[in-house]
Amino acid sequence: MSANLKYLSLGILVFQTTSLVLTMRYSRTLKEEGPRYLSSTAVVVAELLKIMACILLVYKDSKCSLRALNRVLHDEILNKPMETLKLAIPSGIYTLQNNLLYVALSNLDAATYQVTYQLKILTTALFSVSMLSKKLGVYQWLSLVILMTGVAFVQWPSDSQLDSKELSAGSQFVGLMAVLTACFSSGFAGVYFEKILKETKQSVWIRNIQLGFFGSIFGLMGVYIYDGELVSKNGFFQGYNRLTWIVVVLQSLTLSPGSAVARSRLTATSHSLVQGILLPQPLSSWNYRRETLCPAYTVYIFKDCSNRYKNCKK
Repeated sequence: MSANLKYLSLGILVFQTTSLVLTMRYSRTLKEEGPRYLSSTAVVVAELLKIMACILLVYKDSKCSLRALNRVLHDEILNKPMETLKLAIPSGIYTLQNNLLYVALSNLDAATYQVTYQLKILTTALFSVSMLSKKLGVYQWLSLVILMTGVAFVQWPSDSQLDSKELSAGSQFVGLMAVLTACFSSGFAGVYFEKILKETKQSVWIRNIQLGFFGSIFGLMGVYIYDGELVSKNGFFQGYNRLTWIVVVLQSLTLSPGSAVARSRLTATSHSLVQGILLPQPLSSWNYRRETLCPAYTVYIFKDCSNRYKNCKK
């Protein structure tokens, strides 16, 4: 992968992870006339957009030849049914996770959601150790704990926010259970997908097409089971507006390349850094700004320890 593509992927990932939560939360709490859009249909549309984007990338890699594209899709997907079926497990988990995020953000404020969702950093590391036999040093485990703690400190709601909460205890419990389940499902699915990528030679774009295919099927099943009556009454795209499409496009950008642990660290760091810069804070609030930089420091510690460990093995 060229350096330009790496930086482009990094920029897209930072933008996507720092804007998706805020726009999704705003879209789920915005009061408008008419029915609200269904989160189950938004998940399906995002998966379809992801498939289209990955097909275009495969088309580009095939030197913009439709015949070559058709041959690649036929050889890598249709002619390898067992390899394709392997993606059904993480795809179903990702679909569940995407629906849970809508549930969580519909019942929790953004700050509480952000704090709790950082638990996926540790769950991803645990699954990486158990499923991929990765070895993390003491300083790396410590850096992960510090990272999660630093992000939690940055995003912890203030006393005024706690006093002004309007959510009921019941809805908060539902949101909390949804985000905790999403943490474990995100960690497991990410590591499982990484394991499949390392065991096969198929490109990440082909793998994401397979993920999107099964995700669309599972998503449509969810639409039929949970929102079938509403869809038959008001249509599949009920309540869709410009903001809804922005949320759907941002969610469709959630591809799954690279290391699951690295993605979790980058996601947490981008949340804390961007929010630390954009959220209004008093100029004298040095503790806030110092804690905002904490995740960036711990990511450097983690990477530095990893490089030293590899050099020592050599």
